[in-house]
Amino acid sequence: MMQLSRLASFGLSALTALVFVLLYGPLLVPIASSFFEIARGDVQWTSPSLSAYVALTRNQGIITAFLNTLIVGFTATFLAVLLGILFAIHYRNGATFGRDLMQFVIFLPFLMPPIMIGLSLLIFFRETDVPRSLLTVIIGHTVFVLALAYRTIVVRLQSLSVSYIEASYDLGASSWQTFFYVVLPNLKSALIGAAILCFALSFDETMISLLVTGTDNTLPIRLWAMMRLGFTPDINALVALILAFTTLMCVLAVRYLLPKDAEGT
Repeated sequence: MMQLSRLASFGLSALTALVFVLLYGPLLVPIASSFFEIARGDVQWTSPSLSAYVALTRNQGIITAFLNTLIVGFTATFLAVLLGILFAIHYRNGATFGRDLMQFVIFLPFLMPPIMIGLSLLIFFRETDVPRSLLTVIIGHTVFVLALAYRTIVVRLQSLSVSYIEASYDLGASSWQTFFYVVLPNLKSALIGAAILCFALSFDETMISLLVTGTDNTLPIRLWAMMRLGFTPDINALVALILAFTTLMCVLAVRYLLPKDAEGT
């Protein structure tokens, strides 16, 4: 039985390694291409170079699109987390009016296909004569990622003991003081984790941005347009940097979303 168990363990480990290679192996190609030049289909392993990264710093179109993506991502994340706090507190207060309907409205855009959200927002902006710009992209991203921020915050808020709030009121604290000195510190890890996840989702969103964007393109839209003509070598450097950045964000998200008791096990 012990021999069979070791064989099964080895088989599962080999299968896991194979799945990782099939899923993430292709990601190594642009990373290697960003450091080694490719001539006639062959990688020049003997001549490493940072020319792709230098060329990336000179690609004004990519840099502008990246900065637009950061503006949209940070703004949408801030708005989603702020609204998530307000809606979570409203839901946590008890049997308040319309809280089930509120949850339905919050979760509906996240569960629907992004193309439907983008099309609905496009029709709304046209009917209300709102010109498409980065502002409309921010609104679309906020609507899309709000459910993620709200769910993360409301779960942590529900786990907060009522005795802390009651003790704060008993000691003479006002509602605002209780929020800033009792509730908000206990939501710190949830807020950071929600912000990281919302920003990552906003950074990658393409379909909604494609329908509601104006003349200022975000990075996914810029790369989408470049697919017709082919990618230049500096895009490999961009992919490598984005992979490193998203990996760091995933590590931070796990760090702040993982329960404290699970970290020590």
